[in-house]
Amino acid sequence: MHRAPGPSAPPFCPNPSCRFHLRDRHLWRFVKLGFYSRTIPPYRVQRYRCDTCRRNFGDQTFRTTYWLHRPELLVPVFWRLNACSGFRQIAREAKASPSTIARLSDRLGRHALLFHERQRPKGPLTEPLALDGFESFEFSQYYPTSWHVAVGQGSHFFYGFTDSECRRRGTMTARQKARRAALEARFGRPDPRSIEKEVASLLTIVAGPSQSLELHTDEHQSYPRAVRKLAGLAVVHRTISSRAARTPRNPLFAINLLDLLIRHNGANHKRETVAFSKRRVSAGLRLAAFLVWRNWVQPFSERRRGPTPAMQLGLAERRLEPREVLARRLFVTRSRLPERWQDYYWRRLPTRAIPNGVSHVRRYAA
Repeated sequence: MHRAPGPSAPPFCPNPSCRFHLRDRHLWRFVKLGFYSRTIPPYRVQRYRCDTCRRNFGDQTFRTTYWLHRPELLVPVFWRLNACSGFRQIAREAKASPSTIARLSDRLGRHALLFHERQRPKGPLTEPLALDGFESFEFSQYYPTSWHVAVGQGSHFFYGFTDSECRRRGTMTARQKARRAALEARFGRPDPRSIEKEVASLLTIVAGPSQSLELHTDEHQSYPRAVRKLAGLAVVHRTISSRAARTPRNPLFAINLLDLLIRHNGANHKRETVAFSKRRVSAGLRLAAFLVWRNWVQPFSERRRGPTPAMQLGLAERRLEPREVLARRLFVTRSRLPERWQDYYWRRLPTRAIPNGVSHVRRYAA
């Protein structure tokens, strides 16, 4: 009989139904059940049984490579996703199927959401916030998506994001208008107030309740309405013309730079690309991986190097390597992930053109 925690002991019972999954871990007892062998590293894995719920598990349960046939791909795929590579390009290099890379992208995104939720500042913000949206699309250009992103004006820390379905707009031919009308008659039209609702949701997550906030945005008409929805949050809202010179002196420089980096590093957000995301929930998970890369891995300045945005904000003492970010598996049952971000984690966001899209069901893997 053994008691946890210890230097080489499992940190907690992985069974969400067990009392020792979340609390009283100093009282937890488990039994060692020998080892099992694998054909890939680690070749020998210790097994255990919880003395309370009788669940069997092993050391591999607590690794991010749990239940992966190609665990060696996890870190390289993390790099390639943030180097403007499409799934098929990564698959050719890794000698794997594009669907394998898509599943790894989703796993990295889920891990990134939990990592960011654990590490992001939870109290009142110590710097002004810049917020804006950039346009992309899912499935086809008849289904535009507006991604709302919030970033620290001084630290350039990427605090979070949400998204909105939009109606295709802009110059269209008569044939394109007829096609749009047919699709809307079949699948319905997006909520015209979605931007207002999603921006309010993002600010609620990022800023939290009962504090003052200095917010800088462009002159989008939905933003003031979104700010008025924030009960208990005193917001000083300053607007800047989107036509103002995008120099470091512009109060929106941090958000303009972030938009540029998202398009530069994500193949699925290029203006004209065949690597576009088929579902916006997949795009959201890929954006979560970029968020962690930007905050914790990438230096503040590509040319001058220096600290990361997390270091600028005092959340880290040094730049992290991807293998450190992916060192331990994070359990969603042990994290208070905001409800809006759980939609990405569990793949609950529908894509109108794919009415029977697959959601994430946790069986063995994360």
